[in-house]
Amino acid sequence: MSDRKCLECYEQLRGRADQKFCNDQCRSAYNNRQLIDSNKVIRSVNRLLKKNYSILTTLNPEGKTTVLLNDLQKKGYRFDYFTCTYLARNSRIYYFCYDMGYCELENNKVVLVRRDLNGDLVVPKNVLQKTN
Repeated sequence: MSDRKCLECYEQLRGRADQKFCNDQCRSAYNNRQLIDSNKVIRSVNRLLKKNYSILTTLNPEGKTTVLLNDLQKKGYRFDYFTCTYLARNSRIYYFCYDMGYCELENNKVVLVRRDLNGDLVVPKNVLQKTN
């Protein structure tokens, strides 16, 4: 018989041939440790996106306004973190953090906008039709 050991605590395994852990606690501890590095990256990026969103929401309560670029920088806005971009008909690029976005203007000004995410969703026609 092969010498099978738990991947977490290295105790001798008894039971199924494909068993990797001696109990649920060892399985959870092992899997949590394996995911910790990727979870740190995800948490830090999400934290930055939430901060950017909060800054845009605070400066733009009405849905559209113009502020100075320095106002965003002073509040700690990170321009390298956003969720999507939008190229407008006038060739201006809008950078969005979820539904809140901005577009750089001349003279260090920035226009802040709110986007209707429901209008951007594509709903298949058969979903809208009544079924009998």
